[in-house]
Amino acid sequence: MFTVAIIGASGLLGRAVIDELAREHDWRVIPTAFRRTAAHMISLDIRDAGAVAQFVEREAPDAIVIAAAERRPDVCELEPLQARALNVDAVRTVATAANRVGAWTLSISTDYVFDGTRPPYRCDDSPSPINAYGRSKEEGERALLDTARKGCVLRLPLLYGPIVDWQESAVTSLVPAIAASADAASAVMDAWAIRYPTYTPDVAFVIKQLLTRHSRGEGICGIAQWSGDEPMTKHDIAVRLADALQLNANLIRQTTPVDSTPRPRDCHLDSSRLESLGIGRRTSFDVAIRQILTKFPWNRDIET
Repeated sequence: MFTVAIIGASGLLGRAVIDELAREHDWRVIPTAFRRTAAHMISLDIRDAGAVAQFVEREAPDAIVIAAAERRPDVCELEPLQARALNVDAVRTVATAANRVGAWTLSISTDYVFDGTRPPYRCDDSPSPINAYGRSKEEGERALLDTARKGCVLRLPLLYGPIVDWQESAVTSLVPAIAASADAASAVMDAWAIRYPTYTPDVAFVIKQLLTRHSRGEGICGIAQWSGDEPMTKHDIAVRLADALQLNANLIRQTTPVDSTPRPRDCHLDSSRLESLGIGRRTSFDVAIRQILTKFPWNRDIET
């Protein structure tokens, strides 16, 4: 029986991974969560080294996927120690525990480890983060690679997918403003930074492919990257959301960034390492966003 522990199983990506792995009937999947622990999940705070060591020793997984992180750039900027505890120290803690049972560890990182000036970025390009979030994730990458005897970092860009609330993704977080603009003032969206929205069920499929290779003794180590292939500014995303919502996209105006936290211009990740191995799947944004909105109607829980 191949056993996989999913750290952060209640989050946006973690739920997609659990759903994908549920199709593998001969695998044992152990989901953990901290703040939103469901009945079938184990409560685990990965900042607690003792609790992590006990969990890993007890369950003895063959592989561990770390999908938990502090991913909000503004929070990382304001509370760098909190970000480091989750994005760096906890990664090292999990990797250390994984070594004791011989588990392969997959840690999720971000395109924000790059400064966005020279895309596309390959796996072996030198990181150059420009904000606290990117710096914490770069340190987390080093923590994983320096600690784990069998470990892989998977860098991902902006994620979106099935949600439990609009704010779970920077993509769906735009919906309330777009919906409000249908009745009132225009929505104003950044048209400067270029992102590559990537669908969490596709990422979950990639992670399953990586786990499958490891289960066959062909585990991938080092750094890998996966990304959607449709470049969009926040304004572009908002327009396509408005089309999907059948709202007036002409009410959405363009602007330049006003965020206090610096963000890179274009951190397009080169996915060729995984593509060369036959790993990957991409769902078009327009198809994916309609799947999300079918399950989570646009007028749900929105105050206008």
